[in-house]
Amino acid sequence: MDMNAEDFDAWVARGCPNSADDRPASRASDLGKRLVALSEIEAVLTSKYLVKGWLDRNCLSMLYGPSNAGKTFVALDIAAHVAANKPWRGCRVNGGPVLYIAAEGGAGIFNRLDAIKRHRPDMASAPLTLLPASLDLHGQGDAMAVCEVMPDADPALVVIDTLARSMGEGDENAAKDASMFVRNCDLIREATGAHVMVIHHTGKDEDRGARGSSVLRAAVDNEIQVTADGGIKSRKQRDQPEPEPLFFNLRSVELGKDEEGAPVTSAVVDVAEPPKPERKPLSGKNEVAMQALCDALRDHGETRPGVQYPSNRKVVHVDRWRDACGTHGLTNGVTEAAARMAFKRAKDKLMDLNEVREFGSHVWRVQADD
Repeated sequence: MDMNAEDFDAWVARGCPNSADDRPASRASDLGKRLVALSEIEAVLTSKYLVKGWLDRNCLSMLYGPSNAGKTFVALDIAAHVAANKPWRGCRVNGGPVLYIAAEGGAGIFNRLDAIKRHRPDMASAPLTLLPASLDLHGQGDAMAVCEVMPDADPALVVIDTLARSMGEGDENAAKDASMFVRNCDLIREATGAHVMVIHHTGKDEDRGARGSSVLRAAVDNEIQVTADGGIKSRKQRDQPEPEPLFFNLRSVELGKDEEGAPVTSAVVDVAEPPKPERKPLSGKNEVAMQALCDALRDHGETRPGVQYPSNRKVVHVDRWRDACGTHGLTNGVTEAAARMAFKRAKDKLMDLNEVREFGSHVWRVQADD
């Protein structure tokens, strides 16, 4: 099919008709059919989610994370649930056929999908099709080819794994090249009606997001980060409220034996609990104030009745803590007003750090007494 970029845009807008005679005569005629007067506009009340709270239908998303964080496992897990039209992590799914384009991964992608089939036999016949081939979505031809070989008439999701292996000669850091990539993803999306999800990498600093041109992040409707500690976090939602983070771990699944009798394994995604936050050791004035509280609790601590007070540790009157801070040199050598202010700052800081609680002029440690 030979056509220039303008003709291709119009062809996509018409749903990729097979006959060249069905192509619109001009871009203007196509745009004219899309005009909507203000008087005819009404609110859209029907939800268009693909995965409720995470992915919208017929949109562009990016799922990114550092190497070996498990992002392909998470993407395959989402893809399998969409294809099977089954809830994902308790989120409703409005699914359908999936095309998973694996531009990297070799035989590993086959093993990962087989592991999902073994783990979830109810998904074994879901309409998920694998295309293990690299693409050039910097140029124009491969976007057209993907539309033409689409195995299902109405796909719900197309996954491109990864961006780096689908850029052809383009540079992901160059705004112009990134824009061409986004344009080709949009062409696939518009031609098929599918949500297009792009798998991408972070740079050296995971907290700075996906690497490459900012054009990529600006263009996507949904952005999901897979973190090295097993987190799945929504970083951008254009039309849905941001969901709470999810957590996962990878569970090994044995697939069989190789020619030498050694086990061949892959992994599937399992639900995990949020990791417990690490408590950083106190230092400086915070450490001195906490030591003063421990001394006050040791010498004057008591248990108090009432649901407002902890039943498994002692409390102490705040004046006893203030006196102990003076003994430790935190509030002495200054005026009374300055000493009170210094103590208040120390108390407020430890409360902000979730180390201390106060009620009715009594204070206690959040952590159990030593």
